[in-house]
Amino acid sequence: MKIAVACDHRGYEAKKKLIPLLKKLGHEVEDFGCDSPGAVDYPDYAIPAAKAVASGTHEMGILLDGSGIGMSVAANKVRGVRAGLVHDEVTARRAREHNHCNVLCLGTDLLSEDQIRQIVEIFLTTAFGDGRHHRRIEKLRDYEMQA
Repeated sequence: MKIAVACDHRGYEAKKKLIPLLKKLGHEVEDFGCDSPGAVDYPDYAIPAAKAVASGTHEMGILLDGSGIGMSVAANKVRGVRAGLVHDEVTARRAREHNHCNVLCLGTDLLSEDQIRQIVEIFLTTAFGDGRHHRRIEKLRDYEMQA
């Protein structure tokens, strides 16, 4: 799977550890920055990564910042992106099964390295549940196309 990864300064250290894990799991990774722990603006990194997912050049995105909120707000501004702010294994599964999320947002100030690893692995291996959830995702797509 080709994965777009991006962070702000608060997510930089976690991103440095995450990318080798993703590669070890057999994924192709493109790093959209940032490239240091110096202060940056999260939209500058979240939006290009989200656009890569929306365009179809990347199958999934993983965005990291201190709380995960800023990255998720920015990514969800991109048409075709369903970014989920995930805090644990349950929300990782639900984001994929129920909401067909294609971008995972994580708050690195709130999660341990092990928790991040577990959440990422669950998110990337959980399939969309379809069924009744398909109807809901179609409603979101319809609205998005009208907006």
